[in-house]
Amino acid sequence: MKQLVVKLSALERQISADKGEFTLFALLLREDSQDKWDLLVSAPWLQTNEKESWDYIAEQLREWLEPQELLLLSRIILLDDTNPVLKTLHKAIRIRHTSAPVEINDTDFFGLLIKHGYIFTSWGETTEFRH
Repeated sequence: MKQLVVKLSALERQISADKGEFTLFALLLREDSQDKWDLLVSAPWLQTNEKESWDYIAEQLREWLEPQELLLLSRIILLDDTNPVLKTLHKAIRIRHTSAPVEINDTDFFGLLIKHGYIFTSWGETTEFRH
């Protein structure tokens, strides 16, 4: 699992450099997922209802990950950049482009029970002023 986290961290940084910043890049293991992870992504340049956006992320994953690592993933979830849940998350966790993602365990993630997770980037507009 450690190798997957390292690769996804590098992938997040590379895509951000190529396409633009993510507002969310997270790997989550739902309580009911049978050990398959969800990749949640959000960015202003992603169109959540267009197949090209999903295809782009999927293709990047295929290029960066080994087949056995891809089998650990259940799905890619594209969140609209204006989703109000993101603003709440950005207030709680503010992290961007790190090789040491925020690790979460046994968490209620907006009504979804998360057994384990890694948040690589959670960065966006909040109503609070931060220095």
